[in-house]
Amino acid sequence: MVFSSYIFLFAFLPAFLLAYGLTPARWRSWTILAGSLLFYGWTQPAFLLLLVTVIVVTYVLGGRVLATQGRARWAWLTAGVVVNLGLLGYFKYANMTVSSMNGVRDLFGLDPLTWTHVVLPMGLSFYIFHAISYLVDLHRGTARAPKNIVDFGAFVSLFPHLVAGPILKFHLLADQFRERTHTPEQFALGAQRFMMGLSKKVLLADPLAPLVNAAYSAPHPGAADAWLGSVAYTVQLFFDFSGYSDMAIGLALMLGFKFPENFLDPYTATSITAFWQRWHVSLGTFLREYVYIPLGGNRHGLTRTNLNLFLTMAVGGLWHGANWTFVLWGMWNGGFLVLERVLKKKFGRPPPPVWYAVPKVMLIIILGRVLFRSDSVAHAGEVYRALAGFNGLNFTPDVAFTVTPERLAVLAAGIAVVYVSPLWRSRSAQLRPALVRTAQYALTPVFLLAVATLAAQHYAPFLYFQF
Repeated sequence: MVFSSYIFLFAFLPAFLLAYGLTPARWRSWTILAGSLLFYGWTQPAFLLLLVTVIVVTYVLGGRVLATQGRARWAWLTAGVVVNLGLLGYFKYANMTVSSMNGVRDLFGLDPLTWTHVVLPMGLSFYIFHAISYLVDLHRGTARAPKNIVDFGAFVSLFPHLVAGPILKFHLLADQFRERTHTPEQFALGAQRFMMGLSKKVLLADPLAPLVNAAYSAPHPGAADAWLGSVAYTVQLFFDFSGYSDMAIGLALMLGFKFPENFLDPYTATSITAFWQRWHVSLGTFLREYVYIPLGGNRHGLTRTNLNLFLTMAVGGLWHGANWTFVLWGMWNGGFLVLERVLKKKFGRPPPPVWYAVPKVMLIIILGRVLFRSDSVAHAGEVYRALAGFNGLNFTPDVAFTVTPERLAVLAAGIAVVYVSPLWRSRSAQLRPALVRTAQYALTPVFLLAVATLAAQHYAPFLYFQF
């Protein structure tokens, strides 16, 4: 079940909110757990047992972490992390491993290994990270243990963040499961945020999908195909994922939870470092605390710090998908992060002006997105050839068919929203209250347009569901 579907908007969500509102406060985790399992099982009933298994096994191992000290405590933590990463490794990376081994065997003239393709359960990467954060937070003593397995199960499976994040560390929600407030004002803010997210997804992200798909499906794309397709994909990905995050944050507010922000105007960043502090903030924070710092962080000199940073970004790339394109994408970003640190350390120049820095960062991001969107390294190489103009400059017929005035208008509107909305928010306190209220009221017809548009479009899952 996806947020941008009629079954969610007109059946699941109203029924769940009614049940949640009627449930006494001390039993609400039961309602959350039951509703979240229904939400997940609706789409992938075959993998519901896997989600429940992760919850039960992690809760039991977490109890052992709490009950022991010293080496035994460390051993139980290690066991819990290994079990969770083992599941992630099998379901997400086994296909890639066997495919890579068969590629090597082919070089030596050996027969390929026989293998049955493993299907990736939806949201596995996200709820495995939630489970690991629970174990680590208990070991570090940064969070109180949940009252019972229902509270823990509700944390892992909480449907607003179950299948595409944000990735929440356990200690951020532990106390909120014990006590949280519900007010009409908070519910209204949550509903408003949800409406905004759905509008971003349906009106600004989904209309660009045909153009992007055509550009990245062309056998030999021209420069116009590759550049327009890559720019459109950069805009589509932002509104698709930030729209989902808005909906998740809004739904959480309606249930009394407060999630941290996941996007902080990343496309206005003036450096790659600033970009990664603003894009998918919850993943960046998770990788910093659970990968970068355990590797040594910045405690062992500049060379080791740069290596740790590079490796962390490579791991972050691999987390996104079982494909060498994601690993290279992570290394691409890690390389630029290291380069920025080295240049800053060596020259210590003042930051460049915004008019130069923002386009430079966006060019690096767009070129990196080619790896992120391509099906294989060879495919990415073909797109890079097109970007360089080696395949000609014009649109190919299939892509030209998708370049309509409506889609170009959506692309232009998306770019305008990216750069105007931060300015609006920064000055909203200085604007007249009536003008601000008018803008808030304008969200309602935009939301209704988005809901109506759902009827006219094909099923469009969120891009981050595949991770």
